[in-house]
Formats: sequence, C-alpha cells, structure tokens
Amino acid sequence: MLLVPVPSTWSKNYVVGLYGRIGLQCYNLQKGKNLKFKHLEKHSTELTGYFSYYITLEATDPATGSVCSFQTQFSDAGSRISLGTRITWFTIASRIKQIPNEPVDDEWEEDTPGINEFYKGPMPKWFSDEALERDSKKYYVTESELHDNDWLQLLMEVAFFSKADRCLDAYLPLELNSVVVETLEDYTTEPSEKLKADNVIFYISYKCCSDPSTPLAGDHRAVVRKTMDGKPGHICLEVALTKEQE
Repeated sequence: MLLVPVPSTWSKNYVVGLYGRIGLQCYNLQKGKNLKFKHLEKHSTELTGYFSYYITLEATDPATGSVCSFQTQFSDAGSRISLGTRITWFTIASRIKQIPNEPVDDEWEEDTPGINEFYKGPMPKWFSDEALERDSKKYYVTESELHDNDWLQLLMEVAFFSKADRCLDAYLPLELNSVVVETLEDYTTEPSEKLKADNVIFYISYKCCSDPSTPLAGDHRAVVRKTMDGKPGHICLEVALTKEQE
C-alpha cells in the first residue's frame, strides 16, 4: 500500500510546496539527480498572462547528505478548455541557486521539433483493456516500480489536486493503485526508463483514503501528460479535466 501522508511541515503553504516539488523533480529528471524536498525558504507571486510563482526551497542529496538552496519558477495556466479540456502547468526554471538575478529563459517553445504532434491537442481518453492489449506504446508500470517512486507519487498528487480544484484538502492520504505509461520514445522497453521519457502520458489509478463521507473519497482515474521543450528547467504537465470540471 502506497500512502501519501499529509505534509504537516507545509501547513497552509501546501500549494507552494507542491509547485516547488514539481520544479525539483524536473531538475532531477533532466540532471539524473535524486534531490529531496526539505522545506520552503520563500516565495513570491506575479500575475501576468499566467499566475507565476517564484519559489526558493532547501533540498537534500541523500547520497551525500548535503543541503542546497534551490530555485524554481512555476506558472499555473489554469483550465484551457478551448485547447482540449485540460489544466496546464509550466515549470520554466529549475536550478540550484547560484547567481542573483541570473536570467531565465521563460519562453516555452510550443513548436519545438522535439515534441511530436501525438502530445499536442486534446487530451487522450482513458483506454479499454482491449486497446491496451493492442497498443505497443502503452506499458503497465511494474508493482515494484510503484513503490518509493517520488515522481509517480507527485503525479498522483498533481492529478488529485487538479480534481479537487486546488483545494488544500487535496493532500489527504492517497494510495497509488496502478500506472500505465504511453510514449513514442522507444529507446527502451523498460517501464522504469519510460517513466523518465521527455514526452509521455500517464494513466493513473489511485484512491483517496479519507473518511468515506467526504466528497472525493474512493477510487479515481487521471490522465496526465508531460512534455519537455528541450530547454533546461522546462517541463509542462497537463491534466485532463473531469466531466464535472468541463
């Protein structure tokens, strides 16, 4: 059983902590690292075309025990129904804190050649068992890969947080049941490597383990799409809206 406990150290800053962890995982995926979130240092917000967060946090390296200051810039694009019924989040900077006021490339490359058309447009629907058997692009993540996988746990939180309309109760204990990954990147057939693909779709089955009387208790499914435009620190996560949200 995989449970995500209430992160008590974040208190009412759960939202900022979640956004900061997305940036940290982006860095880990791009750099092959395993930095762990320790605590928030500070953050500020700015409303431009999107609602942007500038977050500084402390992270630890389990391999060495060292602590570093980490920065990420995160943009919440909200619901984009006209673009295919999805919630879109961008991390456009993920880096170890170094030089104050160091410029950041905060322009997302929508038309980058590295992102296949397969990953653009409307979000895909949940698949049938028959479709899964016929489709060589989809892989079940093995049971062992579900355990102690920070990336999958984070994606589950992202999915539930979106479903809960950014309600702070979104970090009630969650249980990850199964994950199917779908990607055109065929450099390996190992699901563990597919999880790290730059462009990939996750079909996540999970359970909210709160009191049965609460509205969102019980089993849920989510479709989450991850794309990268090739720039350091850039990642885009899109979550398919439910029929109720649409």
